[in-house]
Amino acid sequence: MSLLELDGVKVHFPIKKGVLVDRTVGHVYAVDGVSLKVEAGETYGLVGESGCGKTTLGRSVLRLVDITEGSVVLDGTDLAKLPGEEMRRFRRRLQMVFQDPLGSLNPRQNIESILSEGMIAHGIGKDQEERREKIKAILDKVGLPSNALARYPHEFSGGQRQRIGIARALVLEPDVIICDEPVSALDVSVQAQVINLLEELQKELGLTYLVIAHDLAVVRHISDTIGVMYLGSLVEEAPSDALYAEPKHPYTKALMSAVPVPDPEVEDKRERILLTGDLPSPANPPSGCRFHTRCPWAQAERCATERPQLRDIGGGHRVACHYAEDIASGKLSLTKGEVVSATREGVEDNPEPDDPETGTSAEDTPAKIPAQAEKTAKDEKPAEASEEPEKAV
Repeated sequence: MSLLELDGVKVHFPIKKGVLVDRTVGHVYAVDGVSLKVEAGETYGLVGESGCGKTTLGRSVLRLVDITEGSVVLDGTDLAKLPGEEMRRFRRRLQMVFQDPLGSLNPRQNIESILSEGMIAHGIGKDQEERREKIKAILDKVGLPSNALARYPHEFSGGQRQRIGIARALVLEPDVIICDEPVSALDVSVQAQVINLLEELQKELGLTYLVIAHDLAVVRHISDTIGVMYLGSLVEEAPSDALYAEPKHPYTKALMSAVPVPDPEVEDKRERILLTGDLPSPANPPSGCRFHTRCPWAQAERCATERPQLRDIGGGHRVACHYAEDIASGKLSLTKGEVVSATREGVEDNPEPDDPETGTSAEDTPAKIPAQAEKTAKDEKPAEASEEPEKAV
């Protein structure tokens, strides 16, 4: 059995309407039937565009939001069925690193108070002195000095605050850490430091991560398995290298084609998939396949009516698409959208010069503002034209 298993998890938020009496007029289907497994000691990356339900799914694992339906099993225990007090005690094994490091830290508490709060709640350490020594050891692991204990969150940089958030999760010695966009608010150089720190801590402490992100490069670097979400559902799941080498779902193909390649020769030759239409509302998702309204290969007779199940197509690669094999083999042609070159259309690398003598084109000639143009016209006026005309006799 996997360390963490999600089976058919649904999180629906009611839409209320009314003046005196609130009545439910609909639901927002933030998470709608997600099933996945996270093995002990591995990193599971969850990607997707904003609004697809990634963060809501992570919060539902910790029961920070109520689960409408489904089960979340951690080491044989269904967290969805635990009463409040038992769930509170169980949270020691599940911790979360939040996206906004400043917003997740109490500005009125110093770092020692923030880190020791959870330890006191779960009975870790005999006294404050023992807890202080443990906190100092954790701060050293995340690269912060011990004199940080008396300082407040606003006295640290963004990267340091995120390290404090990681330290707060580590002091409770959890089995699983859910990282919700852990580096999205940080500079690129600091992002690399935090990612390397997470990898080092995983090797040293045997941690298991569920990393939620929208940066495909970050997810590829840190993840063993990657799941792709779209509009509350998991549309594809595969080992990291397999997913990036050959994505099967049309949505994943479009995501991968949008990632820029640093090699200019490869960038010029590769193709991009342009999706049509807007992202549907999670309060009124499309029938059948959720992606069929934007899918370039959608087939009207099946995609609009039958919702595809996440099925294994070999090698641990799961995809929720009726025609994944036909798309990969080229049997299906595009029904909408288009595949274009990644380079700009209609722009040549070496355009022919408009003026053969000077070798310059019209685009190279700087535009003149009206005042300059008027002055130039006067300067270039013929001499005889500038003379006053003879008066009539």
